[in-house]
Amino acid sequence: MRLTVGEHSAGHVRRIVRPFLREWEMTGLSDSVELGVTELLANVVRHVPDRHCALLLLRLPGGVRVEVADGSDELPRVPVESSLDAENGRGLVLLAAVTDKWGVDPEPCGGKTVWFECAVEARA
Repeated sequence: MRLTVGEHSAGHVRRIVRPFLREWEMTGLSDSVELGVTELLANVVRHVPDRHCALLLLRLPGGVRVEVADGSDELPRVPVESSLDAENGRGLVLLAAVTDKWGVDPEPCGGKTVWFECAVEARA
């Protein structure tokens, strides 16, 4: 999906993702995938000036991969230190906690793709 995201976009996208997970018989991944999607889209809202992105949901043999590509060259950074009362900076820490792996791939012509994967076996 190509999107221009705003403050409430994550909720709409979660409602789109759920039926795919249900159809793929991967509802056990819903919480992790929905939180991951929410965090990646929130980062687009906060850090990408035009708020344009593309979201790709891929069924893998043992799970799901989600990719969010945008035109910003700014790479996400996991904060070295984060306090419990900080208003920002915990999204990637949460992403790492609820997914099996995640990463970022800079695009050769500019921009980046941030992705994560959740495996059925690891969550069962």
